[in-house]
This record gives sequence, C-alpha cells and structure tokens, in this order.
Amino acid sequence: MRRLTSPLTRLHLRTLVCRCICSSATNQSHHQQLSLSLSKPHLFTSPFSLYLYSTSFRSFSTQINEEETTAQSLSSELAKELDAESLSIPQRLDLSFSHITLTPTVILTTLNLSPDSGRTVLGLFKWVKSKESFNLDDEVVSYFVDYFGRRKDFKAANDVLIDGVGITGRKTLESMVDRLVRAGRPTQTVAFFENMEKDYGLVRDLDSLKLVVAKLCEHGFASYAEKMVKSLACEFFPDEYICDMLIKGWCIDGKLDEAQRLAGEMYRGGFEIGTSAYNAILDCICKLCRKKDPFRLQNEAENVLLEMEEKGVPRDVETFNVLITNLCKIRKTEDALNLFYRMGQWGCNPDETTFLTLIRSLYQAARVGEGDEMIDRMKSAGFGDALDKKVYYEFLKILCGIERIDHAMSVFAKMKEDGCKPGLKTYDLLMGRLVAHNRVDKANALYKEAESNGLAVEPKAYMVHPRFAKKKSTAVKKEKKRLTLPEKMAKKRTKLKKIRLSFVKKPKKMARRAF
Repeated sequence: MRRLTSPLTRLHLRTLVCRCICSSATNQSHHQQLSLSLSKPHLFTSPFSLYLYSTSFRSFSTQINEEETTAQSLSSELAKELDAESLSIPQRLDLSFSHITLTPTVILTTLNLSPDSGRTVLGLFKWVKSKESFNLDDEVVSYFVDYFGRRKDFKAANDVLIDGVGITGRKTLESMVDRLVRAGRPTQTVAFFENMEKDYGLVRDLDSLKLVVAKLCEHGFASYAEKMVKSLACEFFPDEYICDMLIKGWCIDGKLDEAQRLAGEMYRGGFEIGTSAYNAILDCICKLCRKKDPFRLQNEAENVLLEMEEKGVPRDVETFNVLITNLCKIRKTEDALNLFYRMGQWGCNPDETTFLTLIRSLYQAARVGEGDEMIDRMKSAGFGDALDKKVYYEFLKILCGIERIDHAMSVFAKMKEDGCKPGLKTYDLLMGRLVAHNRVDKANALYKEAESNGLAVEPKAYMVHPRFAKKKSTAVKKEKKRLTLPEKMAKKRTKLKKIRLSFVKKPKKMARRAF
C-alpha cells in the first residue's frame, strides 16, 4: 500500500482497527464451522455444503445492493469540497476505500450518480488506474470519456485518453467520436481522426474511418464526411458501405439534390447503390412531399420504386416501413394497410416497426377493433416482446386523446395480462381522463390499485369536463312582477286599442259594372 504524506487521524485509526477485528472474527467463525462440518458424518448433504450454498446464495442476492452502496459512497466522496490543506482525491480514496472490490459496474454507477462532480472524476480515474487489483481495460476508459463528453469537457477527455495510451481501443474511440459529433463539433471530429494514432495510440484504419463517417452522417454532417473521405481516398479507398452512408447523410440533412448528385458519381465510378441508400432517398422524398405537397407523395415514391426495379435493387422490410410510416403520417391508413397486405409479393415479412406504426395509425383513425386485431396479429407473428410498458402507454395516450375511455380501459387490462406492470404515468393518465368524464368511482378504484402495487401515487384535484358534468335541475318558480303605474297605463291603452279596432267595419268592395 502506498505511504501517505500526512499522518493518520484518530478516526482513520479507529476505522482500520475495527476492520481488522471484524475480519479476524469472520475468519475464526469460518474455521469453527469448517471443523464442525468435518467432525459430523456425511449423509446426502453435509452441513459444510449447506453453509457454502447459503453463503453463495446470500452473496449473489446482496451483490447488487453492495455495488450500489459502494457507488453511492464513492459519489458522495467525490462531491465533497476540496480545501487547500486537504489530501488529493486519489489519497482520500486510498484512505477510505482501499478495502472495496472495484468492478466496471461500480465505476459506471458512480459516474452516473456524479453528474456534477466535474474534474474531480479525473482523480477517480487516476485512483482506479493505480489499483493493482483492478484490471483497467478499454471499456472502463470509455466510461470516463463518455462522462466528460456529456459535460462537453473535451480537455478532460483528452487527459483521460493520454493517460490511457496502450489501453484504449474500439469502445473508447466510439465514445469519443460519438460525443464530439453530438456536441456539434464536426471539424474537431475530423482533426481527432487524423491525429488519433500519433497522439493516443488508437488504430487508424478503414474500420475506424467507417465509424467516423457513420457518426457524422447520422447527425447531419454529410459535407464534412464527404470531404474527409475524398481527402483520404488515396490512403483508404471507400467501399459501398461508406458511399451508402454518405447518401444517407445527405438525405438526413434534407438535401435531396446532393444525394442524387453523389449517387450519379457513384454509378459513374463503378459503385452500386444498395437498398439502404435507396431507402434513405425514398424517406427524404416522402418527407419533402409531406412538407410541401402531400398529394404528390405516392407518385414520387412510385418513381423511386420503379428506379429500384430498373437497377435490380431488391426491396426489404425497411422500404415498406418507410412507405407505411409516411402514409400514416398523412392519414392515409387504408393505403398503408393495402401496402401491408401486399408485402408478401416481394418476399418481405413485417417486423415490429411495421406492426406498431399500423396500430398507432388505426387507433388515431378511431378504428379500434382493427387496432386490437393488429395487436393479436403482432403477437402471433412472434413480436409480442416488443409490446412493453412504453408502447402500451402510447396506445393509451392515443385512445384517451380521441375520447375512447372504455376501450382504453380494455387495452389497459390487456397490458396487465401480458405481464407489463403499469407505471405512475399510466395511472395518472387514466385517472385524469376518467375524472374528466365524470367517472369518479373507476378513478378511485385505479388509485387504490396503484397504491396496492406500491406506487407513490399522490392525490390530485382533477377537473370534470363541463360537457360531462351533471346539470342541476333547479326549478325556480317565477314570481309575478308588480307593474308600475306607467306600465299599467301602457298596457291599458294597448288593450283599449285592440277593442276599438275590433268594432271598425271594413268597407265592402264595389262590384264592377259590365258595360
């Protein structure tokens, strides 16, 4: 163990003495149990084997809790403020946590529990690296790089990469590139790839180039990716995957002209555009049509599909998912269903994305019976695992939005039958809608059910919608209003006028003489 520069305090000495006493007591009890087990005759199961079974079971059941408590204590130590006279973070951790067993899970949980610790995490990294009992590998280094990348502190991430030379690999590279791109720094990403072998010892090959190009294109930086690929063409000749990713990047950026221009260059260069690139072009065209002229969507999509047939590019499930999703976005659910039933003509079977998109669209169109049938069809196709708590919550939200509360309650019952435990948001949504429909009894029943399930439900004052509120039938008798003298005189005059006009004789019409 490393010698400390400052003397041990009374509290530290007390902690070490207690730890030694506890360890000696446990060793003594272990030896006693071992001697007892050896002295007794062995039957089918010996006491020693039962002891080993119980201790192994107990250690397995409490391992997760021990890791959580260790991570919480490490996080609280990192959160303490440093004084000028205090020890450095590695020395403090050596003093207080020299007895713990480090695992990658403990380190990851500690970093997740310490979002505001900042650069004190660098001290944790140095302490972890100095531990001889722990094998620092590429995955653990990527945890630290990812932590500083979330904070956009790339100077600290650079220090971690420098200290991890010889350990870092593919996962660390992926974490660093991903954080740089998501932070909106494409120029820094390209510079990192050019200097990573010289500065950090990371392998600079075609696979790492594909990783950087894919990350840049996924976040809409296709122009930087294309420039980098063209500048490195002499060193790393691009393949069809890189070309497809560049086309996809231009489509994600919404620049269809650039994607078509790059596709033409690829054809002239002898490359073949794959199905994924055509799917990206198809999705880009559908999005532009939805924004400018939705009536042209089907015609423009048909042109892309005809071009795919001419080039001999097969359709896949993603092609149909793009078409069905965009048709459902413009509320053409019937056309999406027709396309769904024709998928088998091209040898394609629907996946979970296809089913979920159609179920949402059917519920939004108030075709709840067909939506339930699609759920059953999805389960029979083998995609029932995709119906989790989050998906069911989306269905309930749609049904409550179109005022189908009874059907939402039936879907809620189906959710519980499938083994999905509803959460607090699900109960809150249903209780609010039930009270709005003036069905307080069912809302109270849901409240009691949530409490029995152990959820921390708080009583809220939900409002009843005026449309569903019961109108009070209060029949108020109209009292006769006492007329004033001018009103009496006016009423009398009108009555006398009517009587006088009733006695006036109307003049007879003179008959015409015939001449």
